[in-house]
Amino acid sequence: MRQPLLLALTLLLLASVACAADFERESALPGDIDVAVALDSGEQSGRAKATVRMHARREVVWSLITSCPEAMRMIPGLIACNVLETAADRSWQRIRHVMNYSWYVPTVTYEIRASYQKPVHVAIERVSGDLRNLSGSWDLESDGDFTIARYTVDLTPGFWVPLWVVHAALRRDLPKMLRSLRSRAEAVQAGQH
Repeated sequence: MRQPLLLALTLLLLASVACAADFERESALPGDIDVAVALDSGEQSGRAKATVRMHARREVVWSLITSCPEAMRMIPGLIACNVLETAADRSWQRIRHVMNYSWYVPTVTYEIRASYQKPVHVAIERVSGDLRNLSGSWDLESDGDFTIARYTVDLTPGFWVPLWVVHAALRRDLPKMLRSLRSRAEAVQAGQH
């Protein structure tokens, strides 16, 4: 009984050290992303804000952040993204996500409603699923040939997860997602010229 518990604790410790090392390595990249994370240990929830500037037009960025196939490429752990319903005027969509974050966190399935104000704002609200709370937004601002993307998210898992996992997901995976968005947007933009 003690050996499996000791093994589990050792694996969790190693995973947290690896997460911290990955974050330190990635946060040292030049011209990078601004990320601010706040955690509430009582509610086991997290809130994050992130900003990235990219050399791509706002319409290019918009097409990426509102696409399920692109979300699959950019969001760490996202293994399924399905549009379930779309408003006739395309002002909103109901979308199902399935996340397989890692071996130590259960697979999570949830539905969101994404409300659109093209091409400047996306509001995201949890409709149903495994998460107790998920809300967020994208705001896109044109800056000459560049776009500044601001992303916010409030997250409460709805099941017990070590707080360091919530912290790692927000501090490590948000920059990964935004770097991926920037890389993809700049590649699409370059291909349009």
